[in-house]
Amino acid sequence: MTPTPRRLGRLAAGLLSLVLVTAACSSGGDNNGDVDAGKLPGAGDIGEVEGEVDRNLKGTVDVTGSSTVEPVSARNAEKFNKLAPNVAISVDGPGTGDGFEIFCNDEADITDASRAIKPEEIEKCRDKGIEFIELKVAIDGNSVITSTENTATECLSFLDLYALIGPESTGFDSWSAANDLAAELEEELGDTYGASHAPYDDVPLVITAPGEESGTYDSFIELAFEDIAEARETNAEARPDYQASPNDNVIVEGISGTPTSLGWVGYAFVAANPDAVRAIAVDGGEGCVEPSPATIASFDFPLSRPLFIYVNKAKAEAKPEVAAYVDFYMSDQGFASVEEVNYVGLTDDEVERTRAAWEERETGTREG
Repeated sequence: MTPTPRRLGRLAAGLLSLVLVTAACSSGGDNNGDVDAGKLPGAGDIGEVEGEVDRNLKGTVDVTGSSTVEPVSARNAEKFNKLAPNVAISVDGPGTGDGFEIFCNDEADITDASRAIKPEEIEKCRDKGIEFIELKVAIDGNSVITSTENTATECLSFLDLYALIGPESTGFDSWSAANDLAAELEEELGDTYGASHAPYDDVPLVITAPGEESGTYDSFIELAFEDIAEARETNAEARPDYQASPNDNVIVEGISGTPTSLGWVGYAFVAANPDAVRAIAVDGGEGCVEPSPATIASFDFPLSRPLFIYVNKAKAEAKPEVAAYVDFYMSDQGFASVEEVNYVGLTDDEVERTRAAWEERETGTREG
């Protein structure tokens, strides 16, 4: 199959991320373990790190997958390298879908995921003889964003989002172009999926958001569009004519550069860029709710979703450095990284369930 321009763009961005982060993480020798995470949320000095890790441990840990989870894994790589400076850890974020493709082709030790693994991905892993351990590590909220210059848009419902970004909005180059579709949706579906905020202003509509390789794309479509698309007898997908990127920082930059922009990213990237983008409240049928640590943790924010890492069981058994890195990830300091990069931590019970799954090397999915 010939790669499309969008696909080539995704691959290029993923390769760039891999080169940059691997260079930072794998300088070798007795380095200080700093991971140059660029604009990743929570990047910066981590201070002192305590833990029982063999300082003489050597080897490599290859982490791929979700750009949403990437800040957590990168921060834990940085912390871990304070204790085991001779382990080279590469962390890249080509997207959840591309990450599973790499992971299920036995080309990575761990893959980050902003959604649960899909049946077809399980089958691909099975075909390669790969057993995986699924570990829930955090909660996130798919945050609908616009430029800080856009003060007119305070809340959008699932119905609004479908009218502006969904499969029937292809070609709309202004917000007002979606007015007729929004009125039709409201007449057909009422306020089941939130009240319509149409008519919209006659201003340019420029959308920058994750592409189809992203778990952030998948979870957004599932939560916001799936039921509406089923009622409309259309495919649950975003319009194809928007600027797609696997890099959340590229999305933030695109949104910040256009006053009447629209898109979505993980909450951490909103919290890390308050001068560039602004989160819009979302109405999933029970009123407008803004994303925040509290509303995401309670799942009152209607685009809340869990975040995961998936560990190759055989690699963890064969490579002590992989097992040691995941051990650290499961420690108090490892889970602390979640909130340090502005995501929402699991409850104590959920943390214990995740730790138990790792300690018992429990394979398969409980979420997919």
